[in-house]
Amino acid sequence: MTTLVFGHKSPDTDSTGSPIAWAWYLNATGTPARAALLGEPNTEAAFVLRHWGLEKPEIIAGVAKGDKVVIVDTNNPAELPDGINAADITAIIDHHKLVGGLETKGPIDITIRPLACTATIMADLMGTTLAEAPRGIKGAMLSCIVSDTLEFRSPTTTAHDRAVAERLAADLDVNIPELAAAMFEAKSDVSAFSDAALLRMDSKEYTVAGKELRVSVLETTAPKVILDRKDSLMASMAEVAREDGADQVLLFVVDILREEATLLVPNDLVKRMAEASFGCVVTGDTVVLPGVMSRKKQIIPALTL
Repeated sequence: MTTLVFGHKSPDTDSTGSPIAWAWYLNATGTPARAALLGEPNTEAAFVLRHWGLEKPEIIAGVAKGDKVVIVDTNNPAELPDGINAADITAIIDHHKLVGGLETKGPIDITIRPLACTATIMADLMGTTLAEAPRGIKGAMLSCIVSDTLEFRSPTTTAHDRAVAERLAADLDVNIPELAAAMFEAKSDVSAFSDAALLRMDSKEYTVAGKELRVSVLETTAPKVILDRKDSLMASMAEVAREDGADQVLLFVVDILREEATLLVPNDLVKRMAEASFGCVVTGDTVVLPGVMSRKKQIIPALTL
């Protein structure tokens, strides 16, 4: 039986490139596998696929009972297909906190490490086999690390992430700043997306202080393009929250170059949460949070009410 390899819903670069890389590795080491996506890749991930000449994996709506699967870049059932516990989960490779809720048929391989990117972990797990990988696979893994570390700006970045990225870049004869600039330019082009699509583009579900939240992050080198749409984005939040079963959508617009986030503040709930979480004073419908760039390390752990 072929093993499906996929990451989280609303796939970013890591949840697009890492399934491709791990499916290649499984096939190379004797386990039939194919990558899949749980939605359309974002604009940066789509650019990465084109740049490295990689075929977009099949987008799947769910998994069937007994399907063999490897989960990468998440361990959160809320970010996975309904019925995931009926599948035969054979491995999890991730760099997020352990959430709980997944059920397996028996003992499995689980690798969760405090690194900035799933692809960094995969490079370690592949060992010497990585040297045999095609250029596109190595390029996808490099791109994943560049994306998740925001070209080493993110506070999640470790020396090991940087070392693996630099080793891959040297092997590929790639200039990391040039690759990052092209990736971030692609990520910043959101003109074709509706407000609802933007709010869901890079979002994850969390429960904080009894509130069901959809926490959305848009990383960009052109924040003005998004902030110019703040009125319509805030107007769309209530409908998106209702459709997704959430109490509130939080949208953080991360300015990659200035290394800060702007939180949209559509109502008193978000105002109170912003002030309680980040020690700021909110006086309008946005608040700038200097140095905040990471949902995983700086936003989610801080959220309170």
